[in-house]
Amino acid sequence: MTGKREVLDEPKRRTIIHAVYLITALDVTWMFLQFSITPFLAKKLGFDTLWFGYLQTTVGIIQLFGGPLFGRYADLFGARVALSLACSATVVFFLLLAIAENPLMLFIHKIPTVFMHVLPASQMVVADLTEPEKRADALSKLGLCFGIGIIAGSTLGGHLTKQYGESFAACVGAAGSVFSLLLVLKFIPKTTKFQAPTTQTEGENKSKSVFNVGEIKKLMEYPGVTLKFVVKIVAGLPSGIFQVMFSVIALEIFELQPEQNGYLMAFFGIVQMVIQGGVLGRLTQKYSESSLLLLSIGLSSLVGLGQAYMQSVLHLCLTIIPMMLSISLFNVIIDSMLTKSVPSSETGTMLGLCSSVQSLLRTVGPTVGGFLYVNYGYSSIGIIQFLVNIAVFVYLWHRQLKTEEHNQ
Repeated sequence: MTGKREVLDEPKRRTIIHAVYLITALDVTWMFLQFSITPFLAKKLGFDTLWFGYLQTTVGIIQLFGGPLFGRYADLFGARVALSLACSATVVFFLLLAIAENPLMLFIHKIPTVFMHVLPASQMVVADLTEPEKRADALSKLGLCFGIGIIAGSTLGGHLTKQYGESFAACVGAAGSVFSLLLVLKFIPKTTKFQAPTTQTEGENKSKSVFNVGEIKKLMEYPGVTLKFVVKIVAGLPSGIFQVMFSVIALEIFELQPEQNGYLMAFFGIVQMVIQGGVLGRLTQKYSESSLLLLSIGLSSLVGLGQAYMQSVLHLCLTIIPMMLSISLFNVIIDSMLTKSVPSSETGTMLGLCSSVQSLLRTVGPTVGGFLYVNYGYSSIGIIQFLVNIAVFVYLWHRQLKTEEHNQ
């Protein structure tokens, strides 16, 4: 059977996208609430820097394999089922965290993260329901929701952990995730693949296996996809190392308390809100994606240099602004470029692969970061970020110049 799926009218699309923005903001809130719990609970249970790195690496490994499979699952079974699964897994995650009283349970509570991919699923919905020329701007609004979640989650997590303890804060996260699940069931349609014509029956589509690795690998055969993925991994690794080590640096170098750490994360959120809400949209309208990609990588190299020589919390706060700009710009642009490189029927799988790249960074980041931190100090992380990103910047700039000369 060949035909077109029902096309939603514009008001309905806007309602769905706004609901997705709210679900994303809430999910990030619960996740940053968790970030205010785990480092201090781990320290209470006797974890040192190295073992905390192993804990973070465990999450990265689990989500590394879960990301592409979850993305394909979303493509095959639709947005509502995928988001429902992700929110349900988050509920279980927080309940396990609430009862974690020994190091083993702290590792076990990470198992549900294999399904916890609300952000990629939300990105898929937004990508499916927006035109290609408006996609980067629409995806950047998810980053605005991310900033709101950082502020709310970090502040709430810091206060709840200090006043009522880690278990109560985790229960609040579980209750909040139940509310997110109810929003998914209320507002998210069964499928958002309205723009693509279907050339097969629904049954034939679902008969494809979620575990069909060949279908996932096939995405790499589209023009330009492999290079973009290599850039995403190589340029993103150094900044990813700093991000996963940030809580350790804040705790041990700057000796921040849980409440102070929450305020600092809230500052992260405010900066991200300003950048995502007021800066990225204007940049994507004025400049090409290739130029903005170069800008983000070049700025990231300078941020690494600044982080290598920061000596106080004030210095840290000053580096946060350009750091958040470079990270936000890099992630939005590279993800937008990748989703435009594949058919709309494969956007979920593509964004799942993008998520797996972030998981790869979280997998190797804690181990590499812990090694660098223990043996060479936190400044070594910034120096490596500077050197790697400068090399990538020069390569892409040279490649872009050669392409322009060839076109002339």
